[in-house]
Amino acid sequence: MGDITDATSPAACDAPPPALTKENNLFMQIVVNPDGTVTRPEVPLIPASDAGHDVVSRDVPLDASLGTYLRLYLPNPVPPPPAKLPVVLYFHGGGFVLFSPATVFYNAHCEALAAAVPCIVASLEYRMAPEHRLPAAYEDAASAVAWLRDAAAADPWVAAHGDLSRCYVMGSSSGGNMAFFAGLRTKALDLSPAAVRGLLLHQPYLGGVERTPSEAASEDDAMLPLEANDKLWSLALPVGADRDHEFCNPVKSMAPEALAGLPRCLVTGNRDDPLIDRQREFALWLRDQGGVEVVVKNDHAGPHACELFVPERAEELFAAVREFVSADGA
Repeated sequence: MGDITDATSPAACDAPPPALTKENNLFMQIVVNPDGTVTRPEVPLIPASDAGHDVVSRDVPLDASLGTYLRLYLPNPVPPPPAKLPVVLYFHGGGFVLFSPATVFYNAHCEALAAAVPCIVASLEYRMAPEHRLPAAYEDAASAVAWLRDAAAADPWVAAHGDLSRCYVMGSSSGGNMAFFAGLRTKALDLSPAAVRGLLLHQPYLGGVERTPSEAASEDDAMLPLEANDKLWSLALPVGADRDHEFCNPVKSMAPEALAGLPRCLVTGNRDDPLIDRQREFALWLRDQGGVEVVVKNDHAGPHACELFVPERAEELFAAVREFVSADGA
């Protein structure tokens, strides 16, 4: 699972983050080495904690041979019976190249998500590009969905407090891309006793050869500058693939018939995100070409990934998730 350093000291938790700029952007700090590997910037990691928090967490192995695992989050205290909690399988962002469930801001985000919905969250540690280019992350995501069928019922937290008939697959940025492809790969599977009732696609990471206006205007974007966006796709896509590959640009390269059988989708996004044009096009494609039931909330204020750092933006996202889950009978 990698080395996890304790970033829970008051200094680590209370110090305000520096103002985000293109110059201190973490994606801009990725160094591509001559052998094709990368040197990643160091980001604080948080260990799981099963005591003393409003949300408790613990790590469970998924595939030890691949180094994949799930970090489970449970509200503490758990809401009283008789209602049980929906289970949200979560894929973090990072352009397929960076971060982990243990990354300080993704750990905090999943804690907040578990408390706000409320729900049990299972956040996936998946293989990173370029050492493991796509579709490796999709394979790990499909394995995580299979965990809902094969192992989740035996997990003590899920057995006691989870409702496997109300599972949702959620992701943010590259994780939103993964959630979509996990839905495609597993939509025909019998997942009993689990049932995936919906996909929660937050600011899904998409692209294409031809720039959209929002991409073209993002050269100096603090969260996802154009240069970083180009670098991430060059590291993540299969060798030799261009940005119109279906992993990056499904709207252009995927037959709408492939969408048949997808569950309900929530597509959320922020209007100052360089990816917003892609996300709006994607949501319309799902609905109009694929016949998927889609709820669209992609006019939230703020830039890409701002919900990780701005509580008000996070609460907007959580409210959209609560509404979507509640409409499904939760």
